[in-house]
Amino acid sequence: MTTTAPSPLPPRAVRRCAHPLNLFHASVYFSPEYAEELAAAGVKDPHAAYFAGRAAALGAVGAGAVTGTFYNFSHDLVARHLPAVWESASPADALSARLRAADRTVRRLLGAAADSAAMAEAAELALRAAEACTRHARPLYAAHADLPVPDAPHLAYWHAATLLREHRGDAHLAALLTAGLDPLESLVAHGATGAGASTGWVLASRGWERADWDAAVERLRDRGLMDGEGALTEAGAALREEVEDLTDRLDTAPYAHLGEAGVARLTELARGFLAAAAEAGAFPSGLTGRR
Repeated sequence: MTTTAPSPLPPRAVRRCAHPLNLFHASVYFSPEYAEELAAAGVKDPHAAYFAGRAAALGAVGAGAVTGTFYNFSHDLVARHLPAVWESASPADALSARLRAADRTVRRLLGAAADSAAMAEAAELALRAAEACTRHARPLYAAHADLPVPDAPHLAYWHAATLLREHRGDAHLAALLTAGLDPLESLVAHGATGAGASTGWVLASRGWERADWDAAVERLRDRGLMDGEGALTEAGAALREEVEDLTDRLDTAPYAHLGEAGVARLTELARGFLAAAAEAGAFPSGLTGRR
């Protein structure tokens, strides 16, 4: 696989920091506040609401742009809602609704910690890291980088987590393409590691049929990446690790810019906020698990 310059940070430090930031960003999309705010803006369907909120920074794009940048959704599902969703809510409306949802969600999940000195510190660290993110070949990050930074520390932290999440996500797609994993194969392989979402949740949320999933499993078996029991082979596990390693290398710049001590502190703070959010019910039951 393609290599890049080695990271000056400890092994997997980038991944350890990016993981809680990513999940904190994602928690807003699972929240009842998000559904309420997008519905108030005119978008009541859950799939349409997700596409509108996450894609709005790109402008009033069609299904092709969203399928391309989101990667693992069925194009048929995307095309069912885009570009029609923009008739109900403009991109500006969707972004405003998303920010209101983030405000309400973070305050509900974290309580007083949303206004704490630790939150202000985390926001400062995450925004400093984001200074070294790059726009080229990163469409979702680049679009979000043009949005203003909110004033409130908890929203500035969520905004910075969004920037860092999309920067890494765009790099991850390049790694998946390098590994030759198509959208559904990537979901199947990730699920087989035990770290992915449940099969049922993936099928329902991403718009795939069970037959699509089974066909992807067979393709992975044909390549020697998955065994007859649905587990990754040694070659499959190695390929998955190569994908994550390449993603780390392509995502090193913001964390190298922050420095080892800053990354360690941001990781500590991000893990604490994520743990508190999860304890407060940030993520739905049934999200994880093999079935």
